[in-house]
Amino acid sequence: MGKNFEPENKLPNMIGPGTKIKGNIETNGDIRTDGTIEGNINSKGKVVVGPNGTVNGEIHCVNCEIHGTITGKIVVKELLSLKETSKIHGEIKSGKLSIEPGAVFSGNCMMDPPAQPVVIEPSPLNKK
Repeated sequence: MGKNFEPENKLPNMIGPGTKIKGNIETNGDIRTDGTIEGNINSKGKVVVGPNGTVNGEIHCVNCEIHGTITGKIVVKELLSLKETSKIHGEIKSGKLSIEPGAVFSGNCMMDPPAQPVVIEPSPLNKK
């Protein structure tokens, strides 16, 4: 067994209300915070920031659901969902974006749609 194998975490990581973390978080699984994080979150799964959750830093993940407050950059490969209680101050880069009425966003947003296959059809003049 010479491979460096990290098992996929099936259970979500939970940070409860009243908890404050200073530093970066890296996980292979999902994470939910209802506390305060001063640092970056890098997840290979889904990040959920609860209504009382606050993140001051960058979030990089596959999917993200925000109910709380984010100050910083959010980079999501697939779907970023901003719920009605969310407050975002910073930059968003996402494949898909869902914003509920009542959500507050100030900053820049760039969407990266999935690459579409290019189909090149032969010109009618070149057909024999």
